[in-house]
Formats: sequence, C-alpha cells, structure tokens
Amino acid sequence: MNLIDQVEQLFIQDKIDIFLGYKALDGHLLPHGFTRDRMEELKALQVSEGRYSLEKIATHLTEKHPDIRIGMIARECNLRTLNLLYTWKQLNPENIETINISCCPSPLKPHSDCSYLEPKQTGAYKKTHGIDFNADPDTFLDDFNNKNRFSRWMYEFNKCIKCYGCRNICPVCFCDECSLEHASLVEPGTLPVDVPIFHLIRATHMAGRCIDCGLCEDACPMDIPLRLLYRQVNAIVSDIFDYRPGNGTDQSPFTIIGEKTVLEPKPMDAQLEGEKEYGL
Repeated sequence: MNLIDQVEQLFIQDKIDIFLGYKALDGHLLPHGFTRDRMEELKALQVSEGRYSLEKIATHLTEKHPDIRIGMIARECNLRTLNLLYTWKQLNPENIETINISCCPSPLKPHSDCSYLEPKQTGAYKKTHGIDFNADPDTFLDDFNNKNRFSRWMYEFNKCIKCYGCRNICPVCFCDECSLEHASLVEPGTLPVDVPIFHLIRATHMAGRCIDCGLCEDACPMDIPLRLLYRQVNAIVSDIFDYRPGNGTDQSPFTIIGEKTVLEPKPMDAQLEGEKEYGL
C-alpha cells in the first residue's frame, strides 16, 4: 500500500483528524496539514528530502486542541523525537499515528532520502580554523589538544548572528520560558552574540534531550557544527546516567527527583578537568 492509500485508510477508519506531510508550493516541498474534509489534496502528498519539524507542529496543534488526533510521516529521528515528547508529556501517544518512512541509504529501499545521507562539504579555511562538518565525535577529543579545540569552537561560535534558528526548528524545545531570552543571561538586541554563553546555555538544555536529528545544523545560516556540540554534551549524559534520549520512553534523569543526591559534588578544578576531557 502506497503512502497516499495509507493516509486515506487512517481517515476512513477515523483514526486521525489531520495528517502532517509535505506538499509542493511554488516548487518547494513544505509541511502541510491534510484533513478529512479536503481529501482531494492527498494526491499532492509527498515525502521530502528536506526535513522540517513536523513534531513541533504537532505539539503546537495539541496545545490549542488537546484531543486532536494527528498522523504524520516519520523517519527514525522523528520516532526518537516522539518518544521523548511522550516522556515529557508534550504529546499523548494514543493520539498519534505514524507512517514510517525509510531513511536507509540503500537505493534498494523506497523513500530512502534524508538531508543527512550525503556528507556536507567543508571548506579548506573551516577545516583549518574551525570544525569539519564530518568530524568524528568519537575521535574529535583525540585529534586536537585543549587549546586547539577551544580555539576552533570559539571560531565557530563567533559566527553566530543570534537568529534563534537552532532553537526555533528544534523539535524538543518546548519550554514556556526560554533561557536564551532572559536578559540576565543573554543581552537582548546586541550583536555579536555573547560568546560562548549563548551556545553553552543551549547546549546545557540539550543534555538529555537532543535526539540527534541535525535540524539545528540544517537551519543554521552560519554553518556552526551544532550537531557535534550536542553529541558531545549527550556523551556525558550517556556516560553518567546510561541514558540516550529517544531510545524508548524511559524518563530522562533530569525529570526524576529522588530522595537523596546520588552524585557527589566535586570541587571546581575537578569540574574544569571534566570539561577539558570532553573538549567543552
């Protein structure tokens, strides 16, 4: 059964009120909500290689209509996001239906497309002074010493124009109040952005949340390697708590308040050594 037929069946069986997919507009595939009262639009439903945060649209719809039943196209990164949103009570899994789309790079599988299947091209200057898009997060710490890593990250952070694209596209950014808009943390209306505090605040908030979809990096107009940054932050979470965001619906360690502290406080110099270890 093809994609359009599957969506039609969801409507016919009264399982969904709206289906989130993609529709061509002026030559661009953009997110679109397909509804039962306009079923004729389904013939325009497509899968897009370019990715948008359909889950974020779902959370906004749910905020306004808590009982709405939503269907959506879902790759593996979308499924990880949904697991995390269920955990944080942002979406109700009973109100979500997914049609899974293969993002396997094999040409033998249908719909094998994703903006991350092809490696990004990194310019010579960026390779020399910044961070290669295709840097291996497992070997990045060994490839450069602390001073060199710091210099490269500062080169990347200093390019930031504070467009908030990374936050706005992120499917797991759902706080009612954003720390990046607190004047005491990030001075409003000024450029360049406070370096490195802006990106360190966001990186901290991505700990235990980032599902490694890479949308933030896709959206960044300054080509900052945000995916690598958040991978390194979540490597710490994984090492300490054995937790990987989106791999199931287990609660994040940051949502659980126990009766006693299980981590021992460490002196500042020990914390700094830990930061050096992870290249932050």
